[in-house]
Amino acid sequence: MSGESLRFGPYMVEVSRREKTLFPDSGVTKGDLIEYYRRIADRMLPYVRERPVVMQRFPDGIEGEGFYQKDAPDYFPEWIERVTVEKEGGTVDHVVCGNAATLVYLANQGVITPHVWLSKVDRLHHPDRMIFDLDPPEDDFDVVRHGARALRELLEDLDLSVWPMATGGRGLHLVVPLDRGEEFDPVRGFAHRVVDLLAARQPDRFTTETRKDKRRGRLFLDYLRNAYAQTGVPPFAVRPRAGAPVAVPLDWDDLDDPDLRGNACTVENVFRRLSGKDDPWKGMARHGRSLTEPRSRLEALEEEEGSSD
Repeated sequence: MSGESLRFGPYMVEVSRREKTLFPDSGVTKGDLIEYYRRIADRMLPYVRERPVVMQRFPDGIEGEGFYQKDAPDYFPEWIERVTVEKEGGTVDHVVCGNAATLVYLANQGVITPHVWLSKVDRLHHPDRMIFDLDPPEDDFDVVRHGARALRELLEDLDLSVWPMATGGRGLHLVVPLDRGEEFDPVRGFAHRVVDLLAARQPDRFTTETRKDKRRGRLFLDYLRNAYAQTGVPPFAVRPRAGAPVAVPLDWDDLDDPDLRGNACTVENVFRRLSGKDDPWKGMARHGRSLTEPRSRLEALEEEEGSSD
């Protein structure tokens, strides 16, 4: 990794300014970021390939001005895959990250986090994931733990499988795999009803209020990512936060660890943590299913709990 060119099969990636510090608090450099994405590629690619990417770039490090970029610039190499997607008033060409060379190229461009769509390029309007973002009011992971277990119980009552991920921030994402039978609007509507029901069960702990001043110290159950062109942080992505934390898939048993936090894994320790462990999300896609029966179950629960008020 000491040269200025890296080869990935038929692709050559030119890298520059490896010594540039991107995370001043921990000393993580652009070279470290490039090396991380090179090493993690085999684990990460199943969760980003075939999906449009929104690039979160920090050319001058996380203390500099960052920005989100949807369009793939003309100067990106031709071998980087792209997909043209509809937007209001036109179209935009997104990067699609299908190989390790693309991950490393983006890192060299100052892309710290490649956010990905919840749908794939062949059916952009039909998500294969439904995401719930558990956002605590402060750095209180116990309330996140409690919320994750309560939401899991409700989703499993609806006959849906759910998979947790530490986001690299303060909270967790819970992901439900889908069979791509529905478009975003009905999926989002379903997710909204799920969090409304859970918040009604424990109004002192949970809220669906989007305004922070109305949450009053409660865990925010965020369903809003479930929409066309919205994105989620994929497993193993680095986050632009102090310490260079990394999003990591979890087993449900991991929530029993009293030291678990949403940002516990970092670029510097993640490979030690992953050593000898299988990916908890391996095979998740095989569990994708329709929302038809879960929607019927949800309606029954809504009627039952509404009549008991």
